[in-house]
Amino acid sequence: MARPRARLEHRVRRDRRVALLADAHLHGPGGAAAPLLAQLRELPAAGATRVVLLGDLFQAWVGFPQFAPPGLDAFLELVGELRGAGVAVDYVEGNRDFFLAGSPYAAAFDRMGTETAFEVGGLRCLAVHGDGLDEGDVQYRLWRRATKSPPVRLAMRRLPAGFARRLVDSTERKLAQTNFKHRVRIPEAAIRRYAARRLAEGYDVLVLGHFHEERRWEVDAGRVWLLPAWFHSRRVEWIDGPSSGRPSKGDASLFRT
Repeated sequence: MARPRARLEHRVRRDRRVALLADAHLHGPGGAAAPLLAQLRELPAAGATRVVLLGDLFQAWVGFPQFAPPGLDAFLELVGELRGAGVAVDYVEGNRDFFLAGSPYAAAFDRMGTETAFEVGGLRCLAVHGDGLDEGDVQYRLWRRATKSPPVRLAMRRLPAGFARRLVDSTERKLAQTNFKHRVRIPEAAIRRYAARRLAEGYDVLVLGHFHEERRWEVDAGRVWLLPAWFHSRRVEWIDGPSSGRPSKGDASLFRT
């Protein structure tokens, strides 16, 4: 029996070629923004019809102007250029992104939120950053809930720029220290459980960032692809659909690197 299609048909455009990128951590381990922006600028010529950014583009990005990271203006200008060239741009919030959805920055993108769906060559894909999937990492899950809560959002909106910058620096240090034993391994069992639930909604592929190391797994309902961190790989990833017809789940060519 065919699996039901995800209930997202009204907002899923069928794309020919989708570029994917996760965890650049610009002005952290990813360095300055210029090399990444140069790669993104080439996407229209490479045939991209959509680019999906799976979070943590900057070392920290908060949805209020007093927290703006270095390189943000140039990045947003480039997003406008891509969209003007017919490339849709989606941004999925990561663990180092705070209060972006509903912020003034959201208008720069086709979609901004905790996940996005797209279809390429008949392949139905769901992109999620991936933090918070490990049920055993209680320390991080509590920290995440607290730092992304409505009271914290309200408080941060009113902070002066100097104090805001010091708060971001302090948050980065604390984030780096959260439960090291859970950060040195990939929680495959937890990811597979999450994937089984989400793929059963009608998707063929679950794409995740966050874990920095590339993995590709077959699961009962489809596939899971953990993207490599851009600050390690320095490359854009791609999903290409076949030229015609519905793709086979066993067709490894659907994932091009």
